[in-house]
Amino acid sequence: MAYKIKKERVVLAAGIAAAVLIVMMAVIIAIALKGGRSEKNSVFSEQTTTAETTLTTTSTVTTTIMTTTQPVTTIAHIDEPECRGAALYAMGGKKILYSDHIDDKVAPASLTKLLTAAVALKYVNAEAVFRVGSEQALVHENSSLCGVVSGDELTLQDLITGLLMSSGNDAAYTIAVSTARAHSHDPDMTDYEAVDYFCGMMNSFAEFIGMEKSHFSTPDGWDDADQYTTVSDLLILTEYALSVPEISDIVGVYSKDVVISSGKPLSWTNSNELLDPNGPYYTEGVCGVKTGTTDVAGNSLIAVYKKNRRTYISVVVGCDTDDERYQLTKELLSHCE
Repeated sequence: MAYKIKKERVVLAAGIAAAVLIVMMAVIIAIALKGGRSEKNSVFSEQTTTAETTLTTTSTVTTTIMTTTQPVTTIAHIDEPECRGAALYAMGGKKILYSDHIDDKVAPASLTKLLTAAVALKYVNAEAVFRVGSEQALVHENSSLCGVVSGDELTLQDLITGLLMSSGNDAAYTIAVSTARAHSHDPDMTDYEAVDYFCGMMNSFAEFIGMEKSHFSTPDGWDDADQYTTVSDLLILTEYALSVPEISDIVGVYSKDVVISSGKPLSWTNSNELLDPNGPYYTEGVCGVKTGTTDVAGNSLIAVYKKNRRTYISVVVGCDTDDERYQLTKELLSHCE
């Protein structure tokens, strides 16, 4: 009898040991799988850890890669005005309500500046003071400008205000060069090297937030054969930009007067005519976001519209005229519930 009891105890102990072993193996496998997913989703973060610990970051939002289902085409195709691509997106339900060539490659023009601002704010404090310098020689003739000149000193926040409201290419190059030198810890980097470095940052960050069909080669969106995006990627970029207060608080402002750090007063007017209370295209409820115009891109516009506690993003690219981009945008917004 004693032998039988002892045998049963041995069997019971062996069973318990086996169960514990199985549980431990399951836990180890789960941890390994979680680690694999984290490594895959944090490539950009790992590459930039050093920079983030040495520069003060103002944007503390958690990046969420925007995913959309198949377009819910509840709006009939709009034939006039014509464009190269357009979309209407409902942020709350994450639904594309209108879709027209949203995955075709198009030139981004100054819509690029939303990414320029987002990247700079990710790694540099908005109150950091930048000095405008020799990089202004890189600004193309006939560029839209916000009026900064070599020798001016102003905060990154002021530069971004001029960048997004007046679509200042001058601000874009100062932001790019200064951010690149700070991020790389190389103050002796040439202007060309710094712009190239910053564009690398733009492309890495664009990929990180889910812009899989875009590539950028300038900080201001000037036409370049190696620079392109899609309407679907612009929706992703806009949704991210709206999560950054330093951007979302500016893009809906029509006019602003500032005195920059070096003491010079500047006045900026938003290039988005949907915000002009005295203009023909003024639309109550619009709170941004950005215009874009070049020879290759045509006339483009991203608008954010709030109605009945819902937020919508419209994107219109490649219209023939300035008026047509506003007409088409207003037509899209008229379908918002």
